[in-house]
Amino acid sequence: MAQLNYHHLRYFREVASGGHLGRAAERLNVSQSALSMQIRQLEDRLGHALFDRVGRRLVLTEAGKIALEHAERIFTEGDALLATLDLSSDVDRPLRIGALSTLSRNFQMQFIRPLLSDPRHRVVLKSGNTATLLARLETLSLDVVLTTEIPAGGETTAFAAQKIAEQPVGIHGHPDRLRHDTLRDLLRTEPLILPTENVIRAGFENLIAKLGVTPHILADVDDMAMVRLLARENAGLAVAPAVVLADEIASGRVATAPFDLGIAEPFFAVTVPRTFTHPALSTLAGM
Repeated sequence: MAQLNYHHLRYFREVASGGHLGRAAERLNVSQSALSMQIRQLEDRLGHALFDRVGRRLVLTEAGKIALEHAERIFTEGDALLATLDLSSDVDRPLRIGALSTLSRNFQMQFIRPLLSDPRHRVVLKSGNTATLLARLETLSLDVVLTTEIPAGGETTAFAAQKIAEQPVGIHGHPDRLRHDTLRDLLRTEPLILPTENVIRAGFENLIAKLGVTPHILADVDDMAMVRLLARENAGLAVAPAVVLADEIASGRVATAPFDLGIAEPFFAVTVPRTFTHPALSTLAGM
């Protein structure tokens, strides 16, 4: 099968942008007849007419609209390729960030906030499990992965994990639920919302073993956004870093128990060694 001629595709995009063959020929510095031939060859290759003539204008057919959508993506990716390999380029390319699906949205917001105030930067946010995100990092389809644990080495690449924050884990909920004299009494009495995140879970298991209590676990939750929602709705007390419920704590809707759990959740930015590192990484906290 003959391959798509991207030279033809570029000419097609130029004509489609203005709807006029003559003006496009002037911009491209080619004859109108040569440009018309290029468009016909592309139509022959695709098997569909790309334009209808309406008066003196060329109007895209349905097939033409589809072709233009794909052409825009193709040339955008081409520009991104050039920008990636030219470290001095001013062409924008998005910073592709992967984050564990269990990671606090508030923490993710804190991480990317420096980029949001600069119109030169764009971000692409992807969530998923550890294995999926690290595999994408290895294949360079992500620039950085946010996680709470230092990953083991990849199949062919060593990961670099940089600690960018550490948050103490506390117990948060409606103030009426926090009126207990001791941590032991609170854990015995109140229903708890416990994340399944490994660091928090391991620390909590050690804590209850040390105190000799059997708590009432209302919910095991693998999404920090749901932990936040359940605590906000007074379903129980959330065991989580304060950043998860920062807005609720600031408004007074949720309070934090005055007990030190001795648990801290670290946050790591994981990358792989690269010659063509995304320049926006240097503007982010701790990178």
